[in-house]
Amino acid sequence: MAPPKTPDIYVDADACPVKDEIVRVAERHQLQVHLVSNSGMFGYHGHPLVTQTVVSEGADVADDWIAERIGPGDIVVTQDIPLADRCIKRGARALRPDGRVLDTQSIGMALATRDLMTDLRSAGETTRGPRGFTKQDRSNFLQVLEVQVQAARRTHRP
Repeated sequence: MAPPKTPDIYVDADACPVKDEIVRVAERHQLQVHLVSNSGMFGYHGHPLVTQTVVSEGADVADDWIAERIGPGDIVVTQDIPLADRCIKRGARALRPDGRVLDTQSIGMALATRDLMTDLRSAGETTRGPRGFTKQDRSNFLQVLEVQVQAARRTHRP
């Protein structure tokens, strides 16, 4: 019998502010990281644990690439709520770059809030954009990613 697969980390990487943190955690646990974007990213070429994938331009192309490959126990890091929903439905764990976990209990409310804000903007309402990314967000993310990796690894033990 083959040993269980270790979790991979998939990153919706175009606007992800925590790529370096993800790679550091992956190095500590020897996990594969898939950075997926519509534009090239530099800095990880030749890294044995990092695969950089540049997909063609177009709406949801990077999301589709991730959603088609992610599996149970894997981790996705994304701000994209619909992508998180797709990954959760495939048994993956979903994290936002600020460290907030999206799971089967929270994804419905996150989708509803996203849809409400989209409707308000399309009706001409002025809404605030997202708040700025802080040092505390980065710290929270590191802590939550570590917890999620450890939980995923426990799930994948023989």
